[in-house]
Amino acid sequence: MSKSQQVISGVMGNQLVIAAVGSDRPGLVDTLSGWILDSGCNIADSRMTVLGGEFAVLLLVQGKWNNLAKLEDQCQQMQSSLGMSITLKRTEKKPPEGAFLPYAVDVVALDHPGIVHNLASFFSQRGINIQDLSTAGYAAAHTGTQMFSVHMTLDVPADTHIAGLREEFLDFCDRLNLDAVIEPVKG
Repeated sequence: MSKSQQVISGVMGNQLVIAAVGSDRPGLVDTLSGWILDSGCNIADSRMTVLGGEFAVLLLVQGKWNNLAKLEDQCQQMQSSLGMSITLKRTEKKPPEGAFLPYAVDVVALDHPGIVHNLASFFSQRGINIQDLSTAGYAAAHTGTQMFSVHMTLDVPADTHIAGLREEFLDFCDRLNLDAVIEPVKG
């Protein structure tokens, strides 16, 4: 391995997850991303959204161990200056645990309690891991009826009989009056 490959490999192995929540207002992403850049780190992955009146951020940050330590040392100061709750946790790249196929699930239904729990239970009982999940509530276009949508990305074990899983899942959704699609992730 060349010296540059070792440096890149060393930096890639040093990761920090940053979770932040606070009142939504312009400039938060600018300040957070500037703090990370000024510390000599890089945002490798992120999720950001407004939930109610709160802005919620999940960031995967990569950098040299001493640059990540800078972020950790400055966390209290950033919490105070931004008025956000910030949590930091060191992590490493998740090692492969077997052969998986990425599948996407999309569900739409009349909004009611338990949709996410029911879906999570269905997949958990079958040893299928949810890699990503997002939901949204919205009013139906013509009627104004409150609707709920779910999008998930799953790691389906490669030895799973997909046709059987699909049939079982769609039957499950029919019983709960959920309109659903499960298909391989494209690209």
